[in-house]
Amino acid sequence: MDIGAIEGFTSEAKNPANQKNVEVVDLELPSLEKYAGLRLVDTPGLGSIFKYHMETSENWLPEVGCALLAISSDRPLAENDLQLIRDLRKHTPKIVLLLTKVDLLSQAQQKEVVHFFRTALQKELHEEFPIFLYSIRSETEQWKERVESEIFHPLSINRKEELGNILQHKVQSLGEGCLSYLEIALKTSLQADLNREQLKQQILNERVNYELIREEISLIARENSLQTREIIQNYLEKFHEPQLKKKLVEMLQKELPSWKGNVGKLTHRYEDWRREVLTEEISHISKTEHQHFFGTLKKAHASLSRSLEAFRNLLNQNIERVLGLRLAEADWKIEVAEPHQPDIRAGRTFDFHFGLIWFLIPMFIFRPLFERHYLNEVTNEVFVNLSRLAAQWEDRINKAIEGMKKQALKYVQDELATVEALLSRPHGQTEEIRRTIDELKGQLERLRA
Repeated sequence: MDIGAIEGFTSEAKNPANQKNVEVVDLELPSLEKYAGLRLVDTPGLGSIFKYHMETSENWLPEVGCALLAISSDRPLAENDLQLIRDLRKHTPKIVLLLTKVDLLSQAQQKEVVHFFRTALQKELHEEFPIFLYSIRSETEQWKERVESEIFHPLSINRKEELGNILQHKVQSLGEGCLSYLEIALKTSLQADLNREQLKQQILNERVNYELIREEISLIARENSLQTREIIQNYLEKFHEPQLKKKLVEMLQKELPSWKGNVGKLTHRYEDWRREVLTEEISHISKTEHQHFFGTLKKAHASLSRSLEAFRNLLNQNIERVLGLRLAEADWKIEVAEPHQPDIRAGRTFDFHFGLIWFLIPMFIFRPLFERHYLNEVTNEVFVNLSRLAAQWEDRINKAIEGMKKQALKYVQDELATVEALLSRPHGQTEEIRRTIDELKGQLERLRA
């Protein structure tokens, strides 16, 4: 395949909403032969809630070896950049920042931007990261040579050692996450003889009561679900219904003169045309405009995320106040499936079956009357099928909102159940927990050595 054809599969402009169902584009280039053993993966952007934006990136994130994070140098370091680096630190010890568009900056400005990024990263993440400059418009070969010589080449020649370091980092990150829960269990066990029930009540107080949280989450889901149909219907009525009615009337006016026969044949021909055109037009609207239907889904996702974050902060505050510990970070995500094909239905053109008495109706007299009826009837079918499309998307989106609600409630239940189980363990487990912690710490120390 010619390399220029790749854009037809990977760009949003030529493959909108991934209509071609591309999962991965795998390229082998002669210029990369010197880096045998390395696989460069360019993923879509992170941050979207939609499956076709997130799936590839999320699948690859735990498998990342060395993360080369491209950030535009013409804007400040954003919170989502910092969050992505935090997420990447769980999976790889090797994160490199690539500041792009440096051709827009003078040398003095380049130094100033690098200094700003180093200072911001040290302040927010308490860690230094390698920073490389890059531009595709100016001195590209110079920037490219540095990236290859200082990143790709060392990774390639030390592949076995680097792979070991990466695997060690992943295991160590998992082990440290387990330690946080074991330390909660140990602290709980040590204090159990003093007042176990009081300790449990201090942490699982009314501020993190499941019923209150359930009511709040259910209210968020219910309020957003009730607004879904109205948002979709209003958008279709404002931006599509008038245009589609006009378009179909004009198309039908052009088609009618070519249709011949009695009233039965004419009506049958009209109904076939109506079904075909409506299916095509409504399907096109559904496929190209559905991103405008997701208002309540986005609002519900944002509101539920804030609610879960507030719950987790309260739980963490209680645990930190009582035990001096914090829970390990957690994450959650949702997906929404799109309707494969809108359900286009058209009612009968006439309540009476004219095919039985067609020979009694002189078409040279009554044909204009039937044509006017077809023209009036097709606009009504536009309204009916746009309403049906809105209902289909309402059903899908509200099911996704309900799924988010259930996932949020399960997350709360699981967190409370985990903490309650740790707080409710019977006496006599302190030494067992301590031995487990010591063993896990020893294994982590050996990994770090």
